[in-house]
Amino acid sequence: MAKSKRSQVVSLTKTDKRSTKAAKAAQIEEIKSHADSEKYVWVFSVGNMRNAALKDVRQRWKGSGRLFFGRAKVMAKALGTTPEEEHRPGLHAVGRRLSGPVGLFFTSTPPDEVTEWFRDFVKPDFARAGNIAPRDVILPEGPVVMYNDPASPFPSSMEPQLRKLGLSTRLVKGVPTLTQPQIVCKGGDRLTSEQTQLLKLLGERLAEFKIRMAGYWSEEDGWVEVDGLPDPEEYANTSALGGGEEIDDEL
Repeated sequence: MAKSKRSQVVSLTKTDKRSTKAAKAAQIEEIKSHADSEKYVWVFSVGNMRNAALKDVRQRWKGSGRLFFGRAKVMAKALGTTPEEEHRPGLHAVGRRLSGPVGLFFTSTPPDEVTEWFRDFVKPDFARAGNIAPRDVILPEGPVVMYNDPASPFPSSMEPQLRKLGLSTRLVKGVPTLTQPQIVCKGGDRLTSEQTQLLKLLGERLAEFKIRMAGYWSEEDGWVEVDGLPDPEEYANTSALGGGEEIDDEL
């Protein structure tokens, strides 16, 4: 029987293996190029990953530094993880630290300036399910307001949703109101989806995007530890991958 000439559905998830291989090869060569041209090679980790914030960092360092955050195995292969494989003498000290949600930062800016800049760069954001609450959030008795602004009470149409998310509200003069204080979350709680939705509606930003500079390598000093890498439990507590947000593969 002749094959049908009708249009067939083609899955967009399929990727040409040749193009993927070529892209990885190009990424490896770019990493090697920066390892040759920049004085310092940093390893960093990310807490509460947000792609928009990471792109902001890239933009701010454009022209004076190059940041890579993607597949750790690809980055490790570029630098080498053993003395026999390393791209430059001593770089295996960087390559063997590339595991999990970590990245590379190449720059010739002095280490003290880099450390100070990244320690100061913090972007508050809304927590996601699985994050650990850093503090208590308790709503007082009375109208439920947005962003702690008494002039911005929730409209009556939101009352069913607030109740669905766990608040014991009732309408008083058309405004969702609590008859007694209510705990939304307590410090140390692993937040649920309902809690994070409610916190977002309230305008409570409990997460912080931060880049932690583990250390750097230079030809003169070798590997220098700065803040170190967090342990696996700390990765889990801060949801380093952003509670489900995909890692930005724009190496």
